[in-house]
Amino acid sequence: MLECDIAVVGGGPAGLSSAYAAASEGSKVILFEKDDAIAHNIRTSGVSWIKEMEKLKIPREMYNPIKNFTFISPSNEVTIKGNEFSSCVLDVRRVYQHLAMLAAEAGAKIMVRSRVYSLFSGPQDKIMLRANTPLGNLEIKTKLIVDASGFSSVVGRKLGLVKPWRKYGIGAEYECYCDNVDPETWYLMVGKCYSDAGYAWVFPLSKNRIRMGVGVGRPESNFDPVQKLSEMLEKKLKPLDRLENIQPLEFHFGFIPNEGSRDTTIADRLIIVGDSAGQSNPLVLEGIRYAVEFGRLAGRVGAQSLSKGSVKSSLNEYERIWKSKVQSRINSAMNIQSRWMSLSDDQWDQEIEMLRHMSSEEFLDFIRAEFTVTKMLRLALNHPRLAARQLFSSVLQRD
Repeated sequence: MLECDIAVVGGGPAGLSSAYAAASEGSKVILFEKDDAIAHNIRTSGVSWIKEMEKLKIPREMYNPIKNFTFISPSNEVTIKGNEFSSCVLDVRRVYQHLAMLAAEAGAKIMVRSRVYSLFSGPQDKIMLRANTPLGNLEIKTKLIVDASGFSSVVGRKLGLVKPWRKYGIGAEYECYCDNVDPETWYLMVGKCYSDAGYAWVFPLSKNRIRMGVGVGRPESNFDPVQKLSEMLEKKLKPLDRLENIQPLEFHFGFIPNEGSRDTTIADRLIIVGDSAGQSNPLVLEGIRYAVEFGRLAGRVGAQSLSKGSVKSSLNEYERIWKSKVQSRINSAMNIQSRWMSLSDDQWDQEIEMLRHMSSEEFLDFIRAEFTVTKMLRLALNHPRLAARQLFSSVLQRD
């Protein structure tokens, strides 16, 4: 029998950040990670944004900076050149291990190869967990659980509070060696040859290392992203035709929710965070920045709720803050993504043509889902073509 204040289920960026923040507040924290190591399996391409990484104090040496963005469709190609570095591609394993070190230094107990398989109510309004660990099968008594289990939403589903995701993306990716990479430019590719409901990407990590992958949306498509990835590599579809000596070194595979955020992310003695909560930008399906920021918020609010029994009302601050920051952006981005899912190859050629006339600042606001009414109205006025007006007006729709 183990006892703690807060049990965190999941050792990704959301769980590690929750554990760090809660332990920093003086709480006794245990984190359970089912894999053999933190970041043992990479499930993300690692694209993010430098401004957020600096705010979150992720060391500069843990990401490759990007300032140019190229979009490729079957018969078109547009490059937006930035004046400064704004995006980045994370060394995912190194970043996650860094977050784990912070949590451990703050006093959190991290248990790898530990899978939570049962939850039930315990005495004195506590929750009991059963976990299979290297120490054997353990029972853990806790006052609060943070569900940071990712796409599977293990805790929320076992407690009957959330349902499995109906819409989601599946990504398959190679991390490769190749010669003479432009380390300052990332690529997104669209059209049926890449993905019939999604997109493909090439993200550089250095002058000789890239991540290339394919994402497919379910239930819109039944295509196997691994097959699409193999075809892209075999046929050397653009921009792979410009690269030489491409040699896969690692294979990554993962799922990400793709239907917006959960209606609620708190309950008595429970906080849901990260992919479990649907906290991601649907335009490029990136959410590491949200996972770290809102993981830290969850840990802080969770620790402060302990004196009040961690009932739902004591956790309201967490949900209020994160939803006020990104809920409307996620909803607007979902409207755009819904439009994109139905585009033909010819329509994609026209869609990316609109990007050609954007400034780098306008493009970044758009692709980061930094939507405001003022910004979108300004974009519509600056780019008055009918297709552009349709795209930007879709941002302003509300469910």
